[in-house]
Formats: sequence, C-alpha cells, structure tokens
Amino acid sequence: MTRLRAFTAGVWDFVVGDDWRTAAGVVLVLGLVALLAAAGVGAWWLMPPAVVGLLALSIRRELRARERQAAHTQDQLTI
Repeated sequence: MTRLRAFTAGVWDFVVGDDWRTAAGVVLVLGLVALLAAAGVGAWWLMPPAVVGLLALSIRRELRARERQAAHTQDQLTI
C-alpha cells in the first residue's frame, strides 16, 4: 500500500504541481476537445491557444503574488 500511495502522490505532484488551477484548466480544455472531436468537429486547434492562455494566467498570478509579497516585505522593513 505504501508504494501505491507514493506512486499516486508522485503522479499528483507531476500533474498538478504548484498550480491546481492550470491543471484544472487543462482538464477542462481536454474535455472540450474530446466533446468536439466526438461530434465530428476538428478540434486540434483549440489546445495551443488554451495552453498559451493558461500559461499567461499562471504567470500573471505568480507576478501578482510576488508583488504582494514584496509590498508586505517593504511594510515590514518600515515598521
């Protein structure tokens, strides 16, 4: 059971990593692509812009978090 738990934790860490929102976005887009493909629509074009958009959102969240952290650090230095 320990090996199964370690394997599951490793897969979770690899897939989700530090940003569960990006992982959820990828799952949603893959589901949408699957639905469109099942309906006979060529949906290959959907993944590239979705990945670019998810990456941009992830970078934006990280930059905002760093700005908040820097402001908090600056506040601590002035006290």
